[in-house]
Amino acid sequence: QVPLVESGGGLVQAGGSLRLSCVASGRTFSTYAMGWFRQAPGKEREFVARITWSGTGTYYAESVKDRFTISRDNAKNTVYLQMNSLKPEDTAVYYCAADISRPSLPVGVRTTEYAYWGQGTQVTVSS
Repeated sequence: QVPLVESGGGLVQAGGSLRLSCVASGRTFSTYAMGWFRQAPGKEREFVARITWSGTGTYYAESVKDRFTISRDNAKNTVYLQMNSLKPEDTAVYYCAADISRPSLPVGVRTTEYAYWGQGTQVTVSS
C-alpha cells in the first residue's frame, strides 16, 4: 500500500491559480512515477499530468498544457500540480496516483496504469 493524501484544492476565480500537493507515505516514493487525474460530475476520470520517478520526464493532457506544471520533491515524498490560468471547465475532484510498474516512462494516461490513489481534493473555478 502507498497511502496518498492530496491537499490544496479550493474555490478560485477564473484566471486564478492553485497549487495542489500530494504526500506519499513510505520510503519508496522516489521509485514511482506519479500522475494527476481529475473527475468532473457525471464524467469519467481523466488524465491531467504525469511525472517520472526522477522528475526529468513529464507529460500533459492537451487541455492543460502550458497552464499546469507537475513537479516533485522526492526528499519530501511530495508531488505538486501548479495550476495557472484556471478555467471553469477545470472544475473537478483532482486525484494523485502512483504508477509503481513503469517509473521511467513519461507517458501514462490510463487509470489502470496506476496502482494507488489518493482520496481527491475539490477544485472549483468560478466564472
